[in-house]
Amino acid sequence: MEPVERKPIILGLKQGRGYDCGTMSAVFKADGIESGDRYSVSEWWLEPNSKGPGAHSHDENDELFLVIEGQPSILVGETWYESPAGSFLMIPAKTIHDFENRSAAPAGLFNVFIPGGFEKNMPSIVEWFQRGAVAR
Repeated sequence: MEPVERKPIILGLKQGRGYDCGTMSAVFKADGIESGDRYSVSEWWLEPNSKGPGAHSHDENDELFLVIEGQPSILVGETWYESPAGSFLMIPAKTIHDFENRSAAPAGLFNVFIPGGFEKNMPSIVEWFQRGAVAR
């Protein structure tokens, strides 16, 4: 891949490229376009009492999460963690994980996906949610 000319990015909360997944939404701050696929940076927002993406893992990607609002429940391996604002989690590649919001208030997570490229999946993920694939 050609080296990417990197430029500063200044964005506020919930600003960036947005993806609506129903009761969950994602806002990508910096990804392949800006990082040359070295990382993807995003926010994930969950409405009160809502499910997240479903348990999954990534074969070659680590994920970093920082809870920025609310108290989402985050699955790491076989254990759910109640994670108040300020909580940090590092999910190594191949580790099953999920997140959902079991509370009555919105929840937000700041996410770094290493290496990047995850944003390329977002159009199909949005379509999957629109088809009701996670009616659980």
